[in-house]
Amino acid sequence: MTTDDVNTGGLNTNDTNTDDMNSDDMNSDGMKTGRGNRGRRRALSAALVAATVMTSALSVWLGVRLADQRAVDQGRQDILAAARQSALNFTSLDYRHYDRDSGNVLKDATGDFRKQFAAQTQELTQLVARNKSVSEGQILEAGIVRSDAHSARVLVVADSKVTNTAAPEGQSRTYRLQLDLVREHGRWLTSDVEFVG
Repeated sequence: MTTDDVNTGGLNTNDTNTDDMNSDDMNSDGMKTGRGNRGRRRALSAALVAATVMTSALSVWLGVRLADQRAVDQGRQDILAAARQSALNFTSLDYRHYDRDSGNVLKDATGDFRKQFAAQTQELTQLVARNKSVSEGQILEAGIVRSDAHSARVLVVADSKVTNTAAPEGQSRTYRLQLDLVREHGRWLTSDVEFVG
């Protein structure tokens, strides 16, 4: 046994297997230094960053989709509101202030419908005055048949109580109206009205 063998307790330090010890993981006393965990921490950090980016992107996408859906819903509500008001104006006429009532119809009208109604206003004024006609409309239902950014078709069901010299007690009438609307200068205007059903 050599002096070197004695100093090392009979072990040959040159034969020690260092493959089992990673110098990054252990210090000279055989204690873990934590350097091996750096790779794991980096991978975890990268995964967290990726997850955050994906979550943010998903939130933005969902926000845009929600805003688009709200815009579509608001557009439909605008169309329905315009059609309901137009149908209400059309079915609510009183001989005592026919100029005002016919003006309400014309205010929400455009195109051929506006021209035709305006052309008949003088004749209708005389007719409703002679008959003392009063029509009180009420909108029951309204639904969009089709619509895009510039035009729409809406079906409206309206009730109206009509009184005149021939029916002083009043008669109830139900109307099914098909309204075509177009968007002009930021407003939905009625371009055609047809009685259907």
